Amino acid sequence: MPMAQLKAEGRVASNRSDAAPATVVPVAIPAPPPGAAMRSPAYGFPYLPFSGEIIDRLVHAWQGRFTLSISPAAVTLAFADWAMHLGNAPGKQAVLADKAMRKLVRLMVYAGAAAVDRDTPPCIEPLPGDRRFSHPDWRQFPYSLYAQSFLLAQQWLHNATTGVPGLSQANARIVPFVARQLLDVAAPTNNPFTNPETLRTVIATGGMNFAFGMANWAEDALRLMTGQRAKGFDAFQVGRDVAVTPGSVVFRNELIELIQYAPSTARSAGSVHAEPVLIVPAWIMKYYILDLSPENSLIRYLVGRGFTVFAISWRNPGPEMRDYGLDEYRRLGVMAALDAIGAICGTEEGPPPVHACGYCLGGTLLTIAAAAMARDGDRRLKTMTLLAAQTDFTEAGELMLFINESQVAYLEDIMWEAGYLDTTQMAGAFQMLRSNDLIWSQMVQQYLRGRRPEVTDLMAWNADGTRLPYRMHSEYMHRLLLGNDLSEGRYKVEGRPVALSDIRAPIFAVGTRRDHVAPWRSVYKINLQSDTAITFLLTDGGHNAGIVAGPDRPDRQYRMSERGPNDRYVDPDLWLDSTPAATGSWWRPWADWLDRQSDAEPVAARPVGSVKHDLGPLCPAPGQYVLER
Repeated sequence: MPMAQLKAEGRVASNRSDAAPATVVPVAIPAPPPGAAMRSPAYGFPYLPFSGEIIDRLVHAWQGRFTLSISPAAVTLAFADWAMHLGNAPGKQAVLADKAMRKLVRLMVYAGAAAVDRDTPPCIEPLPGDRRFSHPDWRQFPYSLYAQSFLLAQQWLHNATTGVPGLSQANARIVPFVARQLLDVAAPTNNPFTNPETLRTVIATGGMNFAFGMANWAEDALRLMTGQRAKGFDAFQVGRDVAVTPGSVVFRNELIELIQYAPSTARSAGSVHAEPVLIVPAWIMKYYILDLSPENSLIRYLVGRGFTVFAISWRNPGPEMRDYGLDEYRRLGVMAALDAIGAICGTEEGPPPVHACGYCLGGTLLTIAAAAMARDGDRRLKTMTLLAAQTDFTEAGELMLFINESQVAYLEDIMWEAGYLDTTQMAGAFQMLRSNDLIWSQMVQQYLRGRRPEVTDLMAWNADGTRLPYRMHSEYMHRLLLGNDLSEGRYKVEGRPVALSDIRAPIFAVGTRRDHVAPWRSVYKINLQSDTAITFLLTDGGHNAGIVAGPDRPDRQYRMSERGPNDRYVDPDLWLDSTPAATGSWWRPWADWLDRQSDAEPVAARPVGSVKHDLGPLCPAPGQYVLER
């Protein structure tokens, strides 16, 4: 697209240093249909003629402050469904009664033996990943009895809430999850009188741990009310401790800042790959998860490998951006960045092809853009890399627990009032998915034992969240999570459907073994949807820690294989069994793959920006949008 047209649309910022984002260029949003919500001229949020609908929305928005944005109706209906089907299943009831009796007998036998012999082996072991009872003190009587009682009750409750005949698939996910959350409240680890580790701390500190814990609680409550960051996170300042790879913002519009990173010292006088790299992070996270501390910075690593790297930094939306949808994020984000990169790195022969990399929802957005580009004959993508990114949402992990019509309608009412989904609401939902690690264990450590955890760069980034615009998140839930339109060929871009099978650029897809947000088997489904060459890599770790794995990590493992366009499909379980594991970070094989895909002759290291196209540096990296809270 010509740069003059980009400027006319407000998609290119001025090269002047004072061109800060003080004025937001409005996005052209189609006029609402008759009967749609009117917009308040004073506050910007929509209002409706006085009716029951506005009352319902306000009530739901108020309720959401106390329910972590979870619909009470969805939970109530799920348990009602479970109770009615269980009440009409006498066989299941008989099995549960038999299991309860057997577990009680096992516990009584264990209690008698453990009271005499402290080395009595436990009758049940914790689930994999449950580290609450790993301390040796939990093997000592009577604490071992507390732990065994809880684990047996946990196992029985799981049997009671799963396998109920006739229960709907959605409710079959909700009931055991909620039941587990409620049972975890009563875990012996959360009680200072039944937790031997806490009692040891009481003895060691003379009870002062409770005073320290109360001080921690008061400090956290004050910071929560005032909107300040938690204690210890200030040790990682953006631009000082993290996001320090040298570069500049070379392009800015109302939604993104595009950062171009300077070539490393070793490359500044040499050559770099002709094809630049564009990183598209998820809009629910700050981009610098890929530019954390220098030893954990994927961006710094790519620059050192001789790539010209660009990264999108999304704006933190407020109420004024409530009507920005998925298409605005595609058009003003991915496509605008590609236009700017083409102008900066292009030659008389035209813009170079780009290695595009999308992380999480940024990968989903990149896939939508790539499918639309393939449909329209746009060949600017050399390759496409998807990091923990899903294109099919039928098995989208534990996030699908509460994704049904009732929950989506409730969440839309919460967002409707403010115009966005707040970071605290998202954080609460993510914490519930791993409540043992992210809620209860933290409360025990900080409030019962009075100890603050050591803050890491990843923890500091995780606390620096972003908001989601009302319209975009609503479209994401309806069109992707509920409808699965992208995978099934119903997703439309500019009025016409797109197909993932149209993408011909080679794909490198990365899944993480313990991902609860984008399960690796769901990420693996790209093999069913695309007809191009696909390299799939599975690394250990979770959704974030698995991706942020510095190049010098001998403790990491990964599996990788390549599939040609005409090769037969291999199901994920067979793939896992037949693909050998390798030691080290996945960064190296990915960079090697990019090297092999970069078939053009190297070029001289590029300067940052382009004075010719009025895309010179606007401000140093990490820019201004990433600092918005």
